[in-house]
Amino acid sequence: MSNEITKIRKPLIAIIVGMFMILLNMTALNVAIPDLVETFHSSLSVIQWATTGYILAEAVIIPLSGWFSDRFGAKRVFIISILLFTISSILCVLASSAEQFILFRVLQGLGGGMVMPIGMAIVFRISPPDKVGTVMGMLGVPILVAPVIGPVLAGWLVEFSSWHYIFWINIPIGIIGIWMGIRYIPKLEKQIAAKLDILGMIFGPLAFAALVYGVSQAGEYGWGSKHVMIGLGIGIISLLIFIVVELRKKDPLLELRVFRSHPFTIAVILLWITAIAFYGILFLNPLFLQKVQGYNAFETGLLLLPQAIACIIFVQLGGRLFDRFGVKPLVIAGAAIIALGAYLLSNLSSNSSLGELVLPLLLAGSGQALFGMSLNAYIMKSAPPKLVNRVTSLTNATQQVMGSFAVAGFSTLLTSRMPEKSSGIALTSVDAWSNAFSLTFLVVMVIAVIGIIMGLILRKPIDEPN
Repeated sequence: MSNEITKIRKPLIAIIVGMFMILLNMTALNVAIPDLVETFHSSLSVIQWATTGYILAEAVIIPLSGWFSDRFGAKRVFIISILLFTISSILCVLASSAEQFILFRVLQGLGGGMVMPIGMAIVFRISPPDKVGTVMGMLGVPILVAPVIGPVLAGWLVEFSSWHYIFWINIPIGIIGIWMGIRYIPKLEKQIAAKLDILGMIFGPLAFAALVYGVSQAGEYGWGSKHVMIGLGIGIISLLIFIVVELRKKDPLLELRVFRSHPFTIAVILLWITAIAFYGILFLNPLFLQKVQGYNAFETGLLLLPQAIACIIFVQLGGRLFDRFGVKPLVIAGAAIIALGAYLLSNLSSNSSLGELVLPLLLAGSGQALFGMSLNAYIMKSAPPKLVNRVTSLTNATQQVMGSFAVAGFSTLLTSRMPEKSSGIALTSVDAWSNAFSLTFLVVMVIAVIGIIMGLILRKPIDEPN
Protein backbone atom coordinates (compact mmCIF):
# COMPACT_ATOMS: atom_id res chain seq x y z
CA MET A 1 0.00 0.00 0.00
CA SER A 2 1.50 3.33 -1.06
CA ASN A 3 2.21 6.13 1.42
CA GLU A 4 -0.48 8.30 -0.20
CA ILE A 5 -3.16 5.68 0.44
CA THR A 6 -1.83 4.93 3.93
CA LYS A 7 -2.45 8.59 4.88
CA ILE A 8 -6.18 8.28 4.15
CA ARG A 9 -6.59 4.75 5.54
CA LYS A 10 -8.27 5.78 8.81
CA PRO A 11 -10.88 8.14 7.31
CA LEU A 12 -11.53 5.53 4.62
CA ILE A 13 -12.16 2.85 7.26
CA ALA A 14 -14.50 5.25 9.10
CA ILE A 15 -16.55 5.74 5.93
CA ILE A 16 -16.52 2.00 5.13
CA VAL A 17 -17.92 1.19 8.60
CA GLY A 18 -20.87 3.53 8.05
CA MET A 19 -21.57 2.27 4.54
CA PHE A 20 -21.26 -1.37 5.57
CA MET A 21 -23.89 -0.97 8.30
CA ILE A 22 -26.36 0.66 5.93
CA LEU A 23 -25.92 -1.87 3.12
CA LEU A 24 -25.89 -4.90 5.43
CA ASN A 25 -29.27 -3.87 6.80
CA MET A 26 -30.67 -3.23 3.32
CA THR A 27 -30.87 -6.88 2.28
CA ALA A 28 -30.98 -8.52 5.72
CA LEU A 29 -34.58 -7.58 6.45
CA ASN A 30 -36.00 -9.52 3.47
CA VAL A 31 -35.20 -12.82 5.18
CA ALA A 32 -37.10 -11.76 8.32
CA ILE A 33 -40.37 -10.66 6.68
CA PRO A 34 -42.31 -13.87 7.53
CA ASP A 35 -41.29 -13.50 11.19
CA LEU A 36 -42.31 -9.83 11.18
CA VAL A 37 -45.77 -10.79 9.89
CA GLU A 38 -46.15 -13.20 12.81
CA THR A 39 -44.68 -10.87 15.44
CA PHE A 40 -46.96 -7.94 14.61
CA HIS A 41 -49.99 -10.11 13.73
CA SER A 42 -50.14 -8.32 10.41
CA SER A 43 -50.33 -9.22 6.72
CA LEU A 44 -47.59 -9.56 4.13
CA SER A 45 -48.98 -6.64 2.12
CA VAL A 46 -48.63 -4.38 5.18
CA ILE A 47 -45.20 -5.59 6.33
CA GLN A 48 -43.78 -5.18 2.82
CA TRP A 49 -44.12 -1.44 3.42
CA ALA A 50 -41.21 -1.74 5.85
CA THR A 51 -39.06 -2.28 2.77
CA THR A 52 -40.98 -0.01 0.39
CA GLY A 53 -41.08 2.82 2.95
CA TYR A 54 -37.33 2.55 3.47
CA ILE A 55 -36.68 2.77 -0.28
CA LEU A 56 -39.06 5.72 -0.63
CA ALA A 57 -37.32 7.59 2.19
CA GLU A 58 -33.94 7.02 0.56
CA ALA A 59 -35.27 8.22 -2.78
CA VAL A 60 -36.59 11.39 -1.13
CA ILE A 61 -33.42 12.30 0.76
CA ILE A 62 -30.70 11.38 -1.75
CA PRO A 63 -31.32 14.40 -4.04
CA LEU A 64 -30.97 16.68 -1.02
CA SER A 65 -27.73 15.16 0.28
CA GLY A 66 -25.51 17.27 -1.99
CA TRP A 67 -27.08 20.53 -0.83
CA PHE A 68 -26.90 19.49 2.84
CA SER A 69 -23.24 18.57 2.35
CA ASP A 70 -22.42 21.92 0.73
CA ARG A 71 -24.39 23.88 3.32
CA PHE A 72 -23.39 22.17 6.58
CA GLY A 73 -20.20 20.28 5.68
CA ALA A 74 -19.81 16.73 4.42
CA LYS A 75 -18.27 15.38 7.64
CA ARG A 76 -21.03 16.74 9.87
CA VAL A 77 -23.88 15.49 7.68
CA PHE A 78 -22.24 12.06 7.28
CA ILE A 79 -21.95 11.60 11.07
CA ILE A 80 -25.50 12.86 11.74
CA SER A 81 -26.83 10.45 9.11
CA ILE A 82 -25.18 7.48 10.84
CA LEU A 83 -26.52 8.70 14.18
CA LEU A 84 -30.07 8.91 12.80
CA PHE A 85 -29.78 5.41 11.34
CA THR A 86 -28.49 4.00 14.64
CA ILE A 87 -31.23 5.63 16.74
CA SER A 88 -33.86 4.43 14.27
CA SER A 89 -32.51 0.88 14.64
CA ILE A 90 -33.19 1.04 18.38
CA LEU A 91 -36.70 2.30 17.70
CA CYS A 92 -37.33 -0.57 15.25
CA VAL A 93 -36.48 -3.08 17.99
CA LEU A 94 -38.85 -1.32 20.42
CA ALA A 95 -41.75 -1.03 17.94
CA SER A 96 -45.00 -2.50 19.29
CA SER A 97 -47.02 -2.46 16.07
CA ALA A 98 -46.54 -2.84 12.33
CA GLU A 99 -47.33 0.84 11.83
CA GLN A 100 -44.66 1.93 14.30
CA PHE A 101 -42.12 -0.43 12.74
CA ILE A 102 -42.79 0.95 9.24
CA LEU A 103 -42.48 4.54 10.52
CA PHE A 104 -39.12 3.81 12.15
CA ARG A 105 -37.92 2.11 8.96
CA VAL A 106 -38.76 5.33 7.09
CA LEU A 107 -36.56 7.22 9.58
CA GLN A 108 -33.81 4.68 8.90
CA GLY A 109 -34.14 5.38 5.20
CA LEU A 110 -33.73 9.13 5.75
CA GLY A 111 -30.46 8.50 7.58
CA GLY A 112 -29.19 5.72 5.35
CA GLY A 113 -29.97 7.55 2.11
CA MET A 114 -27.37 10.25 2.71
CA VAL A 115 -24.53 8.01 3.87
CA MET A 116 -23.71 6.56 0.44
CA PRO A 117 -23.52 9.71 -1.75
CA ILE A 118 -21.81 11.84 0.89
CA GLY A 119 -19.37 9.08 1.81
CA MET A 120 -18.39 8.58 -1.84
CA ALA A 121 -17.93 12.33 -2.32
CA ILE A 122 -15.65 12.55 0.75
CA VAL A 123 -13.54 9.62 -0.46
CA PHE A 124 -13.18 11.12 -3.91
CA ARG A 125 -12.09 14.47 -2.47
CA ILE A 126 -9.44 13.02 -0.13
CA SER A 127 -8.06 10.42 -2.61
CA PRO A 128 -4.75 11.01 -4.46
CA PRO A 129 -5.72 11.85 -8.07
CA ASP A 130 -3.68 8.99 -9.53
CA LYS A 131 -5.04 6.44 -7.02
CA VAL A 132 -8.77 7.12 -7.29
CA GLY A 133 -9.47 3.71 -8.84
CA THR A 134 -7.56 1.83 -6.14
CA VAL A 135 -9.26 3.75 -3.33
CA MET A 136 -12.70 3.32 -4.90
CA GLY A 137 -11.93 -0.39 -5.15
CA MET A 138 -11.35 -0.48 -1.40
CA LEU A 139 -14.58 1.41 -0.87
CA GLY A 140 -16.37 -1.05 -3.13
CA VAL A 141 -15.95 -3.87 -0.61
CA PRO A 142 -18.88 -2.79 1.62
CA ILE A 143 -20.95 -1.61 -1.34
CA LEU A 144 -20.87 -4.94 -3.15
CA VAL A 145 -20.27 -7.43 -0.35
CA ALA A 146 -22.57 -6.22 2.45
CA PRO A 147 -25.80 -6.84 0.46
CA VAL A 148 -24.63 -10.41 -0.15
CA ILE A 149 -23.61 -11.08 3.46
CA GLY A 150 -26.87 -9.57 4.78
CA PRO A 151 -29.09 -12.59 4.02
CA VAL A 152 -26.48 -14.99 5.48
CA LEU A 153 -26.32 -13.15 8.78
CA ALA A 154 -30.06 -12.49 8.91
CA GLY A 155 -30.88 -16.12 8.10
CA TRP A 156 -28.70 -17.28 10.97
CA LEU A 157 -30.15 -14.72 13.41
CA VAL A 158 -33.75 -15.47 12.45
CA GLU A 159 -33.29 -19.25 12.65
CA PHE A 160 -31.30 -19.40 15.88
CA SER A 161 -32.35 -16.24 17.72
CA SER A 162 -34.72 -13.40 16.72
CA TRP A 163 -35.20 -10.80 13.96
CA HIS A 164 -34.61 -8.11 16.59
CA TYR A 165 -30.88 -8.79 16.44
CA ILE A 166 -30.81 -7.66 12.80
CA PHE A 167 -31.25 -4.17 14.28
CA TRP A 168 -29.38 -4.67 17.56
CA ILE A 169 -26.13 -5.32 15.66
CA ASN A 170 -26.40 -1.83 14.13
CA ILE A 171 -25.92 -0.19 17.50
CA PRO A 172 -22.27 -1.12 18.22
CA ILE A 173 -21.39 -0.69 14.54
CA GLY A 174 -23.07 2.73 14.51
CA ILE A 175 -21.28 3.85 17.68
CA ILE A 176 -17.92 2.78 16.23
CA GLY A 177 -18.73 4.53 12.94
CA ILE A 178 -19.68 7.78 14.71
CA TRP A 179 -16.56 7.71 16.90
CA MET A 180 -14.26 7.01 13.97
CA GLY A 181 -15.99 9.66 11.86
CA ILE A 182 -15.55 12.33 14.51
CA ARG A 183 -11.91 11.40 15.07
CA TYR A 184 -10.58 10.54 11.63
CA ILE A 185 -12.67 12.08 8.84
CA PRO A 186 -11.05 15.41 7.94
CA LYS A 187 -13.06 18.60 8.05
CA LEU A 188 -13.16 19.39 4.36
CA GLU A 189 -13.51 22.86 3.00
CA LYS A 190 -17.16 23.62 2.41
CA GLN A 191 -18.30 23.93 -1.16
CA ILE A 192 -20.13 27.11 -2.09
CA ALA A 193 -23.67 26.43 -0.90
CA ALA A 194 -26.30 27.38 -3.41
CA LYS A 195 -29.41 29.22 -2.36
CA LEU A 196 -32.16 26.92 -1.19
CA ASP A 197 -33.92 25.58 -4.29
CA ILE A 198 -37.48 25.29 -2.96
CA LEU A 199 -39.07 24.02 -6.17
CA GLY A 200 -36.22 21.56 -6.64
CA MET A 201 -36.64 20.30 -3.08
CA ILE A 202 -40.34 19.72 -3.76
CA PHE A 203 -40.39 18.20 -7.23
CA GLY A 204 -37.06 16.29 -7.10
CA PRO A 205 -37.87 14.13 -4.07
CA LEU A 206 -41.52 13.85 -5.17
CA ALA A 207 -40.45 12.56 -8.59
CA PHE A 208 -38.03 9.97 -7.20
CA ALA A 209 -40.42 8.87 -4.45
CA ALA A 210 -43.38 8.52 -6.83
CA LEU A 211 -41.33 6.58 -9.39
CA VAL A 212 -39.99 4.23 -6.72
CA TYR A 213 -43.51 3.78 -5.36
CA GLY A 214 -44.89 3.02 -8.82
CA VAL A 215 -42.32 0.40 -9.73
CA SER A 216 -42.39 -1.15 -6.24
CA GLN A 217 -46.13 -1.80 -6.58
CA ALA A 218 -45.86 -3.46 -9.99
CA GLY A 219 -44.63 -6.75 -8.55
CA GLU A 220 -47.76 -7.14 -6.42
CA TYR A 221 -50.52 -5.48 -8.45
CA GLY A 222 -49.22 -5.61 -12.03
CA TRP A 223 -48.06 -2.83 -14.33
CA GLY A 224 -51.59 -1.87 -15.35
CA SER A 225 -52.90 -1.33 -11.81
CA LYS A 226 -54.02 2.06 -10.53
CA HIS A 227 -51.28 1.99 -7.88
CA VAL A 228 -48.62 1.77 -10.56
CA MET A 229 -50.28 4.23 -12.94
CA ILE A 230 -50.77 6.86 -10.24
CA GLY A 231 -47.21 6.47 -8.95
CA LEU A 232 -45.58 6.54 -12.37
CA GLY A 233 -47.88 9.34 -13.58
CA ILE A 234 -47.07 11.61 -10.67
CA GLY A 235 -43.42 10.64 -10.90
CA ILE A 236 -43.05 11.39 -14.61
CA ILE A 237 -44.91 14.71 -14.41
CA SER A 238 -42.91 15.76 -11.34
CA LEU A 239 -39.67 14.70 -13.03
CA LEU A 240 -40.44 16.79 -16.13
CA ILE A 241 -41.24 19.81 -13.97
CA PHE A 242 -38.08 19.19 -11.93
CA ILE A 243 -35.90 19.07 -15.08
CA VAL A 244 -37.36 22.31 -16.42
CA VAL A 245 -36.95 24.05 -13.05
CA GLU A 246 -33.37 22.84 -12.56
CA LEU A 247 -32.23 23.84 -16.05
CA ARG A 248 -33.55 27.36 -15.50
CA LYS A 249 -32.06 27.78 -12.01
CA LYS A 250 -28.72 29.48 -11.56
CA ASP A 251 -28.04 27.37 -8.46
CA PRO A 252 -30.13 24.19 -8.84
CA LEU A 253 -30.54 21.38 -6.34
CA LEU A 254 -29.09 18.92 -8.86
CA GLU A 255 -26.86 20.29 -11.60
CA LEU A 256 -28.41 18.61 -14.66
CA ARG A 257 -26.31 20.70 -17.05
CA VAL A 258 -23.50 18.24 -16.42
CA PHE A 259 -25.33 15.96 -18.87
CA ARG A 260 -24.02 18.23 -21.63
CA SER A 261 -20.78 16.28 -21.27
CA HIS A 262 -20.98 13.34 -23.69
CA PRO A 263 -18.63 11.05 -21.68
CA PHE A 264 -20.58 11.79 -18.49
CA THR A 265 -23.97 11.10 -20.10
CA ILE A 266 -22.87 7.82 -21.68
CA ALA A 267 -21.31 6.71 -18.40
CA VAL A 268 -24.43 7.50 -16.35
CA ILE A 269 -26.70 5.64 -18.81
CA LEU A 270 -24.29 2.71 -18.62
CA LEU A 271 -24.45 2.93 -14.82
CA TRP A 272 -28.25 2.68 -14.99
CA ILE A 273 -28.15 -0.32 -17.34
CA THR A 274 -25.65 -2.25 -15.24
CA ALA A 275 -27.53 -1.32 -12.04
CA ILE A 276 -30.65 -2.99 -13.47
CA ALA A 277 -28.66 -6.14 -14.25
CA PHE A 278 -26.88 -6.12 -10.87
CA TYR A 279 -29.96 -5.49 -8.72
CA GLY A 280 -31.88 -7.99 -10.83
CA ILE A 281 -29.28 -10.69 -10.13
CA LEU A 282 -29.20 -9.70 -6.45
CA PHE A 283 -32.99 -10.19 -6.31
CA LEU A 284 -33.24 -13.31 -8.50
CA ASN A 285 -30.43 -15.49 -7.16
CA PRO A 286 -31.77 -16.00 -3.60
CA LEU A 287 -35.30 -16.55 -4.89
CA PHE A 288 -34.05 -19.03 -7.49
CA LEU A 289 -32.15 -21.03 -4.89
CA GLN A 290 -35.23 -21.26 -2.66
CA LYS A 291 -38.01 -21.74 -5.21
CA VAL A 292 -36.25 -23.97 -7.74
CA GLN A 293 -33.44 -25.61 -5.77
CA GLY A 294 -35.39 -25.94 -2.52
CA TYR A 295 -32.87 -24.42 -0.11
CA ASN A 296 -34.00 -22.57 3.01
CA ALA A 297 -33.07 -18.96 3.77
CA PHE A 298 -29.96 -19.78 5.81
CA GLU A 299 -28.68 -22.33 3.27
CA THR A 300 -29.29 -19.81 0.50
CA GLY A 301 -27.22 -17.24 2.33
CA LEU A 302 -24.37 -19.72 2.73
CA LEU A 303 -24.48 -20.57 -0.99
CA LEU A 304 -24.13 -16.87 -1.81
CA LEU A 305 -21.12 -16.45 0.48
CA PRO A 306 -18.56 -17.50 -2.19
CA GLN A 307 -20.09 -14.79 -4.37
CA ALA A 308 -19.27 -12.25 -1.67
CA ILE A 309 -15.67 -13.48 -1.50
CA ALA A 310 -15.40 -13.23 -5.29
CA CYS A 311 -16.76 -9.68 -5.11
CA ILE A 312 -13.98 -8.69 -2.70
CA ILE A 313 -11.35 -10.05 -5.09
CA PHE A 314 -12.92 -8.54 -8.22
CA VAL A 315 -13.48 -5.10 -6.75
CA GLN A 316 -9.86 -4.84 -5.60
CA LEU A 317 -8.62 -6.08 -8.97
CA GLY A 318 -10.91 -3.66 -10.81
CA GLY A 319 -9.67 -0.66 -8.83
CA ARG A 320 -6.04 -1.38 -9.64
CA LEU A 321 -6.74 -2.11 -13.31
CA PHE A 322 -8.69 1.14 -13.58
CA ASP A 323 -5.66 3.15 -12.48
CA ARG A 324 -3.61 1.46 -15.21
CA PHE A 325 -5.97 0.94 -18.13
CA GLY A 326 -9.05 3.07 -17.54
CA VAL A 327 -12.67 2.00 -17.19
CA LYS A 328 -13.58 0.91 -20.74
CA PRO A 329 -12.02 -2.60 -20.77
CA LEU A 330 -13.33 -3.22 -17.24
CA VAL A 331 -16.91 -2.36 -18.21
CA ILE A 332 -16.80 -4.59 -21.28
CA ALA A 333 -15.27 -7.51 -19.38
CA GLY A 334 -17.54 -7.10 -16.34
CA ALA A 335 -20.74 -6.87 -18.38
CA ALA A 336 -19.64 -9.93 -20.38
CA ILE A 337 -19.13 -11.87 -17.13
CA ILE A 338 -22.64 -10.91 -15.97
CA ALA A 339 -24.11 -11.92 -19.35
CA LEU A 340 -22.34 -15.30 -19.28
CA GLY A 341 -23.43 -15.98 -15.70
CA ALA A 342 -27.05 -15.09 -16.48
CA TYR A 343 -27.00 -17.32 -19.58
CA LEU A 344 -25.67 -20.28 -17.57
CA LEU A 345 -28.31 -19.68 -14.88
CA SER A 346 -31.04 -19.72 -17.54
CA ASN A 347 -30.04 -23.30 -18.41
CA LEU A 348 -30.26 -24.63 -14.85
CA SER A 349 -33.17 -26.66 -13.49
CA SER A 350 -34.30 -28.21 -10.23
CA ASN A 351 -32.13 -31.23 -11.04
CA SER A 352 -28.92 -29.23 -11.39
CA SER A 353 -26.16 -30.21 -9.00
CA LEU A 354 -24.45 -27.96 -6.48
CA GLY A 355 -21.34 -27.96 -8.64
CA GLU A 356 -23.34 -26.70 -11.63
CA LEU A 357 -24.72 -23.85 -9.50
CA VAL A 358 -21.46 -22.44 -8.19
CA LEU A 359 -19.86 -21.09 -11.38
CA PRO A 360 -22.87 -19.15 -12.76
CA LEU A 361 -23.63 -17.71 -9.31
CA LEU A 362 -20.05 -16.50 -9.02
CA LEU A 363 -20.04 -15.02 -12.53
CA ALA A 364 -23.43 -13.33 -12.37
CA GLY A 365 -22.77 -11.85 -8.94
CA SER A 366 -19.16 -10.76 -9.48
CA GLY A 367 -19.13 -9.05 -12.88
CA GLN A 368 -20.41 -5.77 -11.44
CA ALA A 369 -17.62 -5.81 -8.85
CA LEU A 370 -15.00 -5.60 -11.59
CA PHE A 371 -16.11 -2.18 -12.79
CA GLY A 372 -18.85 -0.80 -10.50
CA MET A 373 -16.68 1.46 -8.35
CA SER A 374 -14.38 2.31 -11.25
CA LEU A 375 -17.36 3.49 -13.27
CA ASN A 376 -18.41 5.73 -10.37
CA ALA A 377 -14.86 7.11 -10.23
CA TYR A 378 -14.95 7.70 -14.00
CA ILE A 379 -18.26 9.57 -13.67
CA MET A 380 -16.87 11.84 -10.96
CA LYS A 381 -13.74 12.48 -13.03
CA SER A 382 -15.97 13.42 -15.98
CA ALA A 383 -17.79 16.07 -13.94
CA PRO A 384 -16.49 19.51 -12.86
CA PRO A 385 -14.74 19.19 -9.44
CA LYS A 386 -17.05 21.75 -7.81
CA LEU A 387 -20.04 19.55 -8.66
CA VAL A 388 -18.76 16.28 -7.16
CA ASN A 389 -21.19 16.41 -4.20
CA ARG A 390 -24.09 17.00 -6.59
CA VAL A 391 -22.96 14.27 -8.99
CA THR A 392 -22.92 11.59 -6.27
CA SER A 393 -26.41 12.67 -5.20
CA LEU A 394 -27.62 12.46 -8.79
CA THR A 395 -26.10 9.06 -9.54
CA ASN A 396 -27.15 7.49 -6.23
CA ALA A 397 -30.72 8.75 -6.53
CA THR A 398 -31.13 7.47 -10.07
CA GLN A 399 -29.45 4.16 -9.23
CA GLN A 400 -31.98 3.73 -6.43
CA VAL A 401 -34.85 4.20 -8.87
CA MET A 402 -33.25 1.84 -11.40
CA GLY A 403 -32.65 -0.78 -8.72
CA SER A 404 -36.28 -0.62 -7.63
CA PHE A 405 -37.37 -0.75 -11.26
CA ALA A 406 -35.25 -3.89 -11.73
CA VAL A 407 -36.72 -5.70 -8.72
CA ALA A 408 -40.30 -4.79 -9.65
CA GLY A 409 -39.79 -5.53 -13.34
CA PHE A 410 -38.20 -8.94 -12.83
CA SER A 411 -40.78 -9.81 -10.18
CA THR A 412 -43.56 -8.97 -12.63
CA LEU A 413 -41.87 -10.97 -15.39
CA LEU A 414 -41.63 -13.98 -13.09
CA THR A 415 -45.28 -13.85 -12.04
CA SER A 416 -46.48 -13.35 -15.62
CA ARG A 417 -44.98 -16.74 -16.51
CA MET A 418 -46.70 -18.56 -13.67
CA PRO A 419 -50.11 -20.26 -14.00
CA GLU A 420 -51.14 -19.22 -10.48
CA LYS A 421 -50.46 -16.05 -8.52
CA SER A 422 -50.53 -15.11 -4.87
CA SER A 423 -49.62 -11.64 -3.62
CA GLY A 424 -47.52 -10.94 -6.67
CA ILE A 425 -45.34 -14.07 -6.32
CA ALA A 426 -46.78 -17.31 -7.62
CA LEU A 427 -46.98 -20.44 -5.47
CA THR A 428 -46.95 -23.43 -7.80
CA SER A 429 -44.78 -26.26 -9.15
CA VAL A 430 -40.99 -26.29 -9.20
CA ASP A 431 -41.01 -26.86 -12.96
CA ALA A 432 -43.13 -23.74 -13.52
CA TRP A 433 -40.72 -21.74 -11.37
CA SER A 434 -37.78 -23.14 -13.31
CA ASN A 435 -39.28 -22.11 -16.66
CA ALA A 436 -40.10 -18.62 -15.38
CA PHE A 437 -36.58 -18.11 -14.05
CA SER A 438 -35.07 -19.36 -17.31
CA LEU A 439 -36.74 -16.56 -19.29
CA THR A 440 -36.01 -13.94 -16.64
CA PHE A 441 -32.29 -14.76 -16.54
CA LEU A 442 -32.21 -14.49 -20.35
CA VAL A 443 -33.63 -10.96 -20.03
CA VAL A 444 -30.84 -10.13 -17.57
CA MET A 445 -28.36 -11.47 -20.11
CA VAL A 446 -29.79 -9.19 -22.83
CA ILE A 447 -29.51 -6.17 -20.53
CA ALA A 448 -25.88 -7.07 -19.77
CA VAL A 449 -25.16 -7.36 -23.51
CA ILE A 450 -26.54 -3.83 -23.94
CA GLY A 451 -24.04 -2.83 -21.24
CA ILE A 452 -21.23 -4.35 -23.34
CA ILE A 453 -22.33 -2.30 -26.36
CA MET A 454 -22.50 0.89 -24.28
CA GLY A 455 -19.05 0.12 -22.93
CA LEU A 456 -17.65 0.02 -26.47
CA ILE A 457 -18.68 3.66 -27.08
CA LEU A 458 -17.46 4.91 -23.71
CA ARG A 459 -14.96 7.74 -24.09
CA LYS A 460 -12.03 8.55 -21.83
CA PRO A 461 -12.03 11.65 -19.62
CA ILE A 462 -9.01 13.91 -20.07
CA ASP A 463 -7.06 12.51 -17.11
CA GLU A 464 -7.86 8.81 -17.54
CA PRO A 465 -4.99 6.46 -18.40
CA ASN A 466 -4.37 5.76 -22.09
